[in-house]
Amino acid sequence: MNDVAIRVRNLSKQYHIGKKQEKYPTLRESLVKVFVAPFQRAGKLMRGQATGAAELDETIWALTDVSFDIKPGELVGVIGRNGAGKSTLLKLLSRITEPTTGFAEIRGRVSSLLEVGTGFHQELTGRENVYLNGAILGMRREELDRKFDEIVAFAEVEKFIDTPVKHYSSGMQLRLAFAVAAHLEPEILIVDEVLAVGDAAFQRKCMSKMQDVGKHGQTVLFVSHNMQAITRLCERGILLQDGQVVADGPTQDVVNTYMNLGVETTALREWPDPSMAPGGDVARLRVVRVLNEGGQVSEAVDIRERVSIEMEYEVLTPDFVLLPHFHIYNEEGVHVFATLDQDPEWRRRRRPKGHFVSRVQIPGNYMSPGQFFVNCNLLVLTPRSRQFVCPDAVAFQVIDNIGDGTARGDWTEELGGVVRPLLEWSTEFSPNGHKMMAPVTERIIE
Repeated sequence: MNDVAIRVRNLSKQYHIGKKQEKYPTLRESLVKVFVAPFQRAGKLMRGQATGAAELDETIWALTDVSFDIKPGELVGVIGRNGAGKSTLLKLLSRITEPTTGFAEIRGRVSSLLEVGTGFHQELTGRENVYLNGAILGMRREELDRKFDEIVAFAEVEKFIDTPVKHYSSGMQLRLAFAVAAHLEPEILIVDEVLAVGDAAFQRKCMSKMQDVGKHGQTVLFVSHNMQAITRLCERGILLQDGQVVADGPTQDVVNTYMNLGVETTALREWPDPSMAPGGDVARLRVVRVLNEGGQVSEAVDIRERVSIEMEYEVLTPDFVLLPHFHIYNEEGVHVFATLDQDPEWRRRRRPKGHFVSRVQIPGNYMSPGQFFVNCNLLVLTPRSRQFVCPDAVAFQVIDNIGDGTARGDWTEELGGVVRPLLEWSTEFSPNGHKMMAPVTERIIE
């Protein structure tokens, strides 16, 4: 057991929906309930239990038979679509709620950040909340004193540290909550999708801090919908779907599985009914798809591998010169590039009636990581006419990787840019500190 930080076996959680949930009563509510109970029972008897109609009581399993082990020092990403059971899992591991069946064993001190201001008392100041959270985690006063300035500096709330947190903005509460959770040296750090609240600079700080935590042998369990953050931070991924683990392994493989879940995918667009397909009198679009290096339709491609985009179309009227082309946009709406069909087989050549497939290949280590959208277009050149324009016909995501074979290499922090080419570098070294130059032949002028 010493080689396991978290052991989960057959963990399941059932919720009742449509039925009023029991809450923990206050002392006052308990006393009032005892006092009025006899009168309520008498009233029900007099009404003949008229108000005793059955309440709607449906159940739903948020998690079903979830099992896995996490070793000390592992950085594990938990992914899945909304409603997959990710937040329920973290609440169970954080002991916020109890499982219906199964169990989860945790070895080590746990620090959880599941929502903005988790564990904060709104009436207390930031300073008081730091010490309160530390005490709850079992920290000694001396240890809290030693870490306090570092926590406040990271959170960037120095001016407001003695102000009640109820007056903090959501961003300020987030910064302080994360700073406390990450700096109090937990053996296990559990973080839900709270980083989306912060700005880009703070998100980078959080990512860097979680990487530092992992490097010091602490365990990190990170839930996010940001696949770039997951692949950069975590070596292992766990994919949940409908409350069950459907994939567990290397992050890249799990992300690829996640991106291709479901029958329909944005990497494939078809028009089975020709009457509904985009087109004109000359040509009509039938299919647009994104293919990975293995030739499979895929929403997610490794940054190191080439990606192909292809369109299938029918030429309805022969003897026209056609120009298929794609426009690629990133998630910020920036026009990354356009690519026109330059196949010498069909360039400036009139096309016969029939079925065509035009394909372009984008090399590996060319695109930046992120989401990309493809506009699919086809022109008739002579006379000029537009046959179809299909904005956002398909989309795909380029997944970053750290290590050999990428432009990033071992650099783990943010890299900007619209493209991410892997370019050739060379470095020269001279031990005497002088730049090495090729010998120059002296020319004598007579």
